[in-house]
Amino acid sequence: MDIPWGDIATYATAGAGLVISIAAWRVARQSADEAKRSADSAEDVARIERERWHSDQAPVFTVKLKTQGGDRAALDFQFVGPLSLQHLDRIELTIANSDDLERTAQLAGSQPQEVLDAQVWGPYRFAAGADGVDVNGRAVRPFDLKVSRGRPFTLQRTRPPHWQEGQYRDQRWAEQFEGKPLRLLARCHKDGMAPWVVPIDVEMPPPPPMVYLV
Repeated sequence: MDIPWGDIATYATAGAGLVISIAAWRVARQSADEAKRSADSAEDVARIERERWHSDQAPVFTVKLKTQGGDRAALDFQFVGPLSLQHLDRIELTIANSDDLERTAQLAGSQPQEVLDAQVWGPYRFAAGADGVDVNGRAVRPFDLKVSRGRPFTLQRTRPPHWQEGQYRDQRWAEQFEGKPLRLLARCHKDGMAPWVVPIDVEMPPPPPMVYLV
């Protein structure tokens, strides 16, 4: 029987070509996977670096509160750094709740949620009539500020909500926040950067010393 050496050679050549093609495909696929992993790794490093840089640029504030007699207090709000920021285009300053209680309208006999949310649950609110204060005394009109500059604000003591009743309601309300800070939330915006949300706890000044008459 004649052996078709020509055909065998053709098949062998085709097989070898197929093996080479598969090997080349595997090499190319491996190179593509490695390139993708390298690109993903580079992007991860870049993202981490951007987040670190953004965190390093977070605005820093010093805030002091000084009582003025009666139910009024002065709030000194200073933008102190970092110097590289130079300027914030927009600061949205609000008063947050001084405690960590969740107040929802799901409880029996509770007020509607919008009423609960409107109440400032803390020792002070922004005084009405200045700085574009909202109707609840929770927020002032957004403002811009240069680093190393500040803004004064006037505060007034909060009152217990109308639905709380009883002979000592004012005393109970004051005791509820005794020893707790005034909590602020500053949402800071600068063109070309992601915004920052900066929580600020303002310690209450110590009560005036008692004067005893003898």
